Amino acid sequence: MAKISPQALVDPAADLADDVEIGPFCIVGPEVKLAPGNRLLSHVVLTGDTTVGPGNTFHPHAVIGANPQDKKFRGESTRLIIGTQNTIREAVTIHVGTAAGDGVTVIGDRNLLMVNCHIGHDCHVGNDCVLANNVMLAGHVVVGNNVVMSGAAASHHYLTIGEFAFVAGMARLRRDVPPFVKVSDDDRIRAVNCEGMKRGGLSATEIEQIEEAARHLFFNREKPFAAALADFDTRNGLPPRVKALVEFMHRRNSGKHGRYQEGKRR
Repeated sequence: MAKISPQALVDPAADLADDVEIGPFCIVGPEVKLAPGNRLLSHVVLTGDTTVGPGNTFHPHAVIGANPQDKKFRGESTRLIIGTQNTIREAVTIHVGTAAGDGVTVIGDRNLLMVNCHIGHDCHVGNDCVLANNVMLAGHVVVGNNVVMSGAAASHHYLTIGEFAFVAGMARLRRDVPPFVKVSDDDRIRAVNCEGMKRGGLSATEIEQIEEAARHLFFNREKPFAAALADFDTRNGLPPRVKALVEFMHRRNSGKHGRYQEGKRR
């Protein structure tokens, strides 16, 4: 049987695996589904239509699966899905989706969400990400795998952050963040995230290829960005990671305000 503190309030309709641990003063709603190995330390609120995969740890005062902060929300049936082995620290808030979005907020696997991090409705966060204290994701934000966001960084809604991006503390993101780069301030691309790619298992060859492409795209003072990007359209056999970077930049340029998801707004 699940190990439930007598001071916790767990709805009888909640679907709990046998080895789930629920500490004192936690609240678990009727539509919550908890897979094996989940631990709610204390004072955690799990509510809404929330499905949680195996092996996650929720620290005190996290509020997970609450209604979105969206005036258009009318109580429609929407969901939150959380993957495996995530660490969700104190006071983290994650909201369910909205009908105007995909109807679901998704958190992947092995993420570290630090104190007071907020993930808004309809966000999709990939795997192996670190979102530091006070990071704020507005609604409909897509975060790729292996992304690091430093303290108090904030994103505009309908924004995409590419894989292996590093976002500096207190950065203000208003345009899509390319994969493999470091950004700071107002979307300023500072460098290539070589250390993050090494830690993520990319080969030295892949990193060198990305560095060369990034120098041509972002740090080339001889050509305008559009011309530098067009150069890649004439090359055959681009390495897969470079191709992903070039395709990302084409999508960003075609999107409204530099956010290619902005066209999904209703």
